[in-house]
Amino acid sequence: MSRDTLNELRGEHAARQLKRMKLRLPIIAATFGIASVCLLPGVILLLGQGNAIALIVSAVVAVAASVLLNMSAQLLAEWDRAVVLRMGRFERVAGPGFFMIMPVVQHVSRVLDTRVRTTSFYVESMLTKDTVPISIEAIAFWRVLDARKTVLEVEDYYQAITMAVQTAHRDIMGEHNLTDILAKREEIVLELKQVLEAKANTWGIEVGSIEIRDITIPQNLQQALSKQAQAERERLARDILGEAEMDIADKFAKASEAYRDNPIGLQLRAMNIVYEGLRSGTSMMLVPSSVLDTMNLGSVAALGESLRPKPVEAKPK
Repeated sequence: MSRDTLNELRGEHAARQLKRMKLRLPIIAATFGIASVCLLPGVILLLGQGNAIALIVSAVVAVAASVLLNMSAQLLAEWDRAVVLRMGRFERVAGPGFFMIMPVVQHVSRVLDTRVRTTSFYVESMLTKDTVPISIEAIAFWRVLDARKTVLEVEDYYQAITMAVQTAHRDIMGEHNLTDILAKREEIVLELKQVLEAKANTWGIEVGSIEIRDITIPQNLQQALSKQAQAERERLARDILGEAEMDIADKFAKASEAYRDNPIGLQLRAMNIVYEGLRSGTSMMLVPSSVLDTMNLGSVAALGESLRPKPVEAKPK
């Protein structure tokens, strides 16, 4: 859902803030070092001369120096950028590494991560052009390209990019039929990216790519599409069978031309067909009598019977 996606992005932002606090450990260590140096003369005077005023002055100086250093010293990672404002007006984008600001006069408005982010989106119950309700799960790859625009042009860029992706999904899917959505994913993703870039570029955000992970359609529609695909495959099979029959008919036509002026060859072919049928182990084979008369199988069978050796009869004793 959009709210879950937004909460996930804000949770990632909070985790980045904790990592940035760990990155400030050198500054915190330097703050303690300066505070210790400032307190050292007061402690020496207190122990040597019993001068408590010197200790109080040293403590005030140590605290002031620590606070000023902690407020002015900034340290950012290679992928972070800080938007610095002077008296409420934009001054510069600072970072990465170590930099200083003037306390009270300048302050860091926001620190942005410029690395590519992978955010998953789930858009539920959107209608296609042919009024089919579908749900889409997608992934967006985006990053902050211009930190100045991201901070100055939009209040909450997490919410802006989330709503922009979901709205673009609904707009694009509403312009295509379900068949086009399932068959032309790459073209739809390219169109979706162009729509998002037109919005996000004004916020200083670059959309790398959009990938559709899953498209969910109602169960009854899945069954209808399955029957449609099965019918399409049967139609294709019948077309292939018809083409095969046409090829066979053409070959038979060419064979008939070869046998038309060659009756002996036709007779041999007929005898070969009968032979192949008997060879296959068929116990009974029906052959038209005209074919038998043409092949003169009766004479051949009688000749074979006369040539077969007769059994020897036993003589009576």
